[in-house]
Amino acid sequence: MQEQNNIILHHVEVNMQQPTLLFQQAGHSIYWLGITENTIFRCNVYLIVNGKDVILVDPGSRNYFDQVKSRVAQIIDPTAVTGMILCHQDPDVAASMVDWLELCPDCVVYTSPRAQVLLPHFGAHDYNWQDIEEEPTLRFESGQQLRFITAPFLHSPAAFTTYDDRSHFLFSGDIWAALMTSWSPTVIDFTHHRIQMDMFHMDYMASNIAARGFIDKLDGLKVDAILPQHGSIIPQEHIADALDYLRTLRCGTDISYPNLS
Repeated sequence: MQEQNNIILHHVEVNMQQPTLLFQQAGHSIYWLGITENTIFRCNVYLIVNGKDVILVDPGSRNYFDQVKSRVAQIIDPTAVTGMILCHQDPDVAASMVDWLELCPDCVVYTSPRAQVLLPHFGAHDYNWQDIEEEPTLRFESGQQLRFITAPFLHSPAAFTTYDDRSHFLFSGDIWAALMTSWSPTVIDFTHHRIQMDMFHMDYMASNIAARGFIDKLDGLKVDAILPQHGSIIPQEHIADALDYLRTLRCGTDISYPNLS
């Protein structure tokens, strides 16, 4: 396949029976794996392939393990998966870790220590894991790397995001997630999309302080696309709007306790 730059577009072609290539450059590829079910709580699963390093980003619910596995198989042998990034411990993000660890017992789980306290309750106990707070990078054999950026209380105290230095993609977990009755692979109308993000953020995110604190951590980063776990991918032309959305967001305790500063 001819190598190309970031191919996130407004009208990116998605075949629900196949993985969708989002980025390919210098031996570094990123795919959207997705699920076929038409649900407002659609979960996005992503795959990063860099040489022998094969990383699942938020592999998802056990309900969709077979479907995600079949998507991976269209790209690479599923037993070749070397790592899983689990941005927090919710079952829609992480429960299928037990199935992937059964298939790939040497797979490394990249997660935060607060999430690691709870992850064994899914049923897997003896596995390799990297504390993303102690080691905030995942360096591939090629020398390229992922950076882990903590995002406490958005919405879990364990939450973190993953920044890919090569593509300038930010895998954001539940941050910038949207509940969508009519799904599209990428955001086209951000004004409408803001309403769909409100449906999630106002109830699930902790506070404006948490949101602004996280945005400060992104200062100086070049972000070409935001890839959340729910809803649509946010392409480059809407990144400034997405950052402003979090800066001004009122959510969680801001709404529950409006009389407290």
